[in-house]
Amino acid sequence: MIYQLYQARADLLCPARMLVRYAFGLSRQLDFGLYTPEPLRHLSTGLGIVAGAALTHERPEFGIASVPLAGRQVGVTESAADETPFATLLRFRKETEPEQPRVLLVAPMSGHFATLLRGTVSVMLPDHDLYITDWKNARDVPLSAGRFGFDEFIDHIIRFLEVLGPGSHVIAVCQPAAAVLAAVALMAEAGNPAQPRSMTLMAGPIDTRVNPTKVNHLAKSHSIEWFERRLIGSVPWRYPGAWRRVYPGFLQLAAFISMNLDRHVSAHVRQFRALLAGDAATVEAHRQFYDEYFAVMDLPGEFYLETVQRIFQAHDLPLGRLSWRGNLVRPDAIHRTALLTVEGERDDICAIGQTLAALELCSGISVARKRNHLQTSVGHYGVFSGKRWSQEIYPRVREMIQITN
Repeated sequence: MIYQLYQARADLLCPARMLVRYAFGLSRQLDFGLYTPEPLRHLSTGLGIVAGAALTHERPEFGIASVPLAGRQVGVTESAADETPFATLLRFRKETEPEQPRVLLVAPMSGHFATLLRGTVSVMLPDHDLYITDWKNARDVPLSAGRFGFDEFIDHIIRFLEVLGPGSHVIAVCQPAAAVLAAVALMAEAGNPAQPRSMTLMAGPIDTRVNPTKVNHLAKSHSIEWFERRLIGSVPWRYPGAWRRVYPGFLQLAAFISMNLDRHVSAHVRQFRALLAGDAATVEAHRQFYDEYFAVMDLPGEFYLETVQRIFQAHDLPLGRLSWRGNLVRPDAIHRTALLTVEGERDDICAIGQTLAALELCSGISVARKRNHLQTSVGHYGVFSGKRWSQEIYPRVREMIQITN
């Protein structure tokens, strides 16, 4: 019933949201600059913040029209290299297509769309032939498409790496790190020619027993039945995925906000002040971030529950018990793929040491082909976005790709 209650509430509030947007537009019509009465300015500013705080369930655009290449701007177009009911393998094709390393960027299947990695893509695109897993909103996937669990997630990674072909590279951002490691291990044991030359795992939960965070404690504090009962709902009838069991994106967003509530409140207070002061740059940066942050997607219920149980509760991967379709996953089978792990000093979602654990599990990779980078002064999102990502972390990622290409 949780999804139906949310939808009913959203439907009831729809007229109120329309009224707020109308009132905001009217207040802007009455804005006379310095001559506007201060109470009206405050009211207009408040209405603008409320109007922009609504959740959306549609995937935003990447909006990357061009990138700098060889001293000039080169146009970029998006094309589907492969597609399943649950994901599109999206390629960012440059107008001038020099020979560059092929890279699969595996985005989290979380409460946000792959466009959350827009900054990651923008930084990497000039140097690489870049593909990304563009996961679809589960509420738009019909029941006839079948189930999508942890094994199916691994299937997709293997399939997409085979589309890229031999000699490619793979990068996992956050949640998919364990699945990417499993996929590469399975490909290595099978002698799959498409196994990647390098694998970069960024702030991902390989072994959540190490320095457990609030997220990890929550996963261990309740049974999997509790998660299913409290967090899994059925998609309402009006959507293409009607009756599919999902972990709603609005619940995950609420959990993320509650973890850092003070930070989000402060951000909106700063936005209020910036609007009053006419600080256009700050206003636009805030708007862009929260437009993306409030765009939520639903996860297939079986994928969420299996991830919680196998990765966060039972610790199947570090304990050597993780299986895929009845086959044991053996990270020590990886020999040809180089490995880089990246962690953030202030990451409160995936703590220091949790991703680093992959280096020990992949004992078949020579020491000379394994590296770790601990980035100081960044939290979780700073590992793959922002100035430190582009100036300090990305050069390490690019180097790993270059020396193994």
